Amino acid sequence: MSFAGLPKPRPVPTPVSKPYWDALDEQRVVIQRCADCSTWVHYPRNRCTSCLSDRLGWQEVSGNGSVFTFTVTRQPTAVMFADEVPQIIAVIELDEGVHLTSTLVTSDPELVRCGAPVIAVFDRGDDGATLLRYRLDRSAGA
Repeated sequence: MSFAGLPKPRPVPTPVSKPYWDALDEQRVVIQRCADCSTWVHYPRNRCTSCLSDRLGWQEVSGNGSVFTFTVTRQPTAVMFADEVPQIIAVIELDEGVHLTSTLVTSDPELVRCGAPVIAVFDRGDDGATLLRYRLDRSAGA
């Protein structure tokens, strides 16, 4: 059985997450922040994860950070990703302290280390949707 034509999953913005995806389309990163307790909230939600306030606003961040943790998958995580093996799945700690999960774009997984600085890559798909991915920041000695 061939999976060559199987499409990869794509984001489906909800009313809550639409500002996040719209910003990525503009090559910007925005994260929710609570107006009551200043907690950063990611992934997009209706309520603050700390104080349960519904007073969440969107704040632009640099999008840059460092590798908090990662794994290298040498087998596809799903058949649609067979063309991306090895795939580096990472938790990125943004400079603002927010953690998010993404993938790293590099041809050499052996260069990836926890703490390595990374910069945002805006990966626009054929369908027009933009994904936030990361690459090692070589200017920082990574």
